[in-house]
Amino acid sequence: MKTKVTIQEIADFTGVSKFAVSRALSGKSGVSPQTRDMILKAAGQLGYFRDQPGGQLQGKNQQLQEPENRKWSGAVLVLFPNVRYQNHESLYWGPVFDGISARLNQKGLDILTLTEPSNDHMFSLLNPQGILGIITVGSVSTQNLMDIKKLNIPVVMVDHMDPAFQSDMVFTDNIYGMRQIMTKLISKGFKRYQFIGNIEDAQSFYERWIGFISALNDYKIGHQQLPALNGPEVENLRDTLTASVNEHGLPEVYVCANDTTAMFAIDILKEQGIEVPRGVHVTGFDNMYDNLPILATVNIDKELLGMRAVDQLLWRILNPGSNYEKLLIQADIIVRELGNRDSEMK
Repeated sequence: MKTKVTIQEIADFTGVSKFAVSRALSGKSGVSPQTRDMILKAAGQLGYFRDQPGGQLQGKNQQLQEPENRKWSGAVLVLFPNVRYQNHESLYWGPVFDGISARLNQKGLDILTLTEPSNDHMFSLLNPQGILGIITVGSVSTQNLMDIKKLNIPVVMVDHMDPAFQSDMVFTDNIYGMRQIMTKLISKGFKRYQFIGNIEDAQSFYERWIGFISALNDYKIGHQQLPALNGPEVENLRDTLTASVNEHGLPEVYVCANDTTAMFAIDILKEQGIEVPRGVHVTGFDNMYDNLPILATVNIDKELLGMRAVDQLLWRILNPGSNYEKLLIQADIIVRELGNRDSEMK
């Protein structure tokens, strides 16, 4: 029989006091924001929040309901925190928001948007009875998610997950997409790679890293990843990439976490007198720029991510007791030849 995760277990796991754990879990002061987030995530990983009521079917024979041909009314809140390039003007996040808005319009639902929420009880000002559900877009702080949890309304997260917060999620199939890129590169005979992107920065980046490593392992290709290029140091990409080139030389391919990272990397390499693709190959992810001299990228249907998030939210509203789901949407791999002519990989 499953036993309740205790405060002592969380304290032992995190190496902090029971007092700190208790304060963090109850949302009280006395711990720093960084320690609070660490405790909440650890508690989620240990299964503390899964022990709370909800998220399970009440009986194996319960009939699931579908939202098709149903008339809807009300409003959905879209939480769009402006983190880094995470805003309406973004070539990535803007189309995701457009997809959400278009689908809600199709369903006759109103849309409310909230950006840059503070931690000062912003969500306590919302009336849960006036909101059908919430869709979060991109990275959201653990504290904001814990505030959302108190509203007790359905939530779907796009391109984000947090062990402290259980909900439905919609992602691109990042592992599959990166494995497809790597398979193409390996088939061309490349042996030496470096991944560029902070895998602690976003769940999608971490999954792309997993796809990168797993493909190399499958084909028995050794890798000597420089930790500075896939850790927090890469946020200062100019210094980190320049130092890695000076100290370790060039790989055959820089595999970037997304097209934006690839664009910056290409500019930095050019400053060092290294032309792409003549001196080194670069790949991206997300297919955001047509004029990058990259060997391959992944074309994500960003509007579809937003539309499917709405579909999942409406399904969740009708089936509040069903297990949470992670929806993966596959994307097309695009190979760009040196002349930058695109062709989809078959």
